Amino acid sequence: MSSSPAPDAPITGEQIFTRVAWALRRADLNLQTAKERPLREIGIPGSHYSVLISLQVTPGVTAAELARVIGVTPQAVALLVAKLTASGMIERRTHPRHRSVQELHLTDAGREELAKAEYIVSDLERHIRDSLGDKSYRQLRELLGQVIDELPNWVPPQTDRGTVDPAADQ
Repeated sequence: MSSSPAPDAPITGEQIFTRVAWALRRADLNLQTAKERPLREIGIPGSHYSVLISLQVTPGVTAAELARVIGVTPQAVALLVAKLTASGMIERRTHPRHRSVQELHLTDAGREELAKAEYIVSDLERHIRDSLGDKSYRQLRELLGQVIDELPNWVPPQTDRGTVDPAADQ
């Protein structure tokens, strides 16, 4: 029996809530909610943490590259970079070969603040691992890796002005 509804049948809540995509969204929202309060208590909102950890992993990225990495608009990154630069946590440096390109780097103060935030995020990760057990934790990580790798291969169905014609798939 197929779990897909008939083309003209309305989708039910049960069908939506059993989707992997829905579970991933809810897990992400719960994860962000869980870490936001403790991060804010040390003065580093989750959005700042995303920038700081990204610059630790890939120092010297441009603002445009950073926007792609953390999944926000270039305008949002510009605001985040301005705040973190003003607070002394990151700095802009001129690219050694391309004088018009500005690279972003952590400062010593940024590394110190990131260490405080990383303590919180690492503990949250430990909680997830302990809750699942090592085997399930590894399996989940592997499965999420497969989802991440395969999503770029998805081809959306043909649409007509933003609506999908399910009958066209038959």
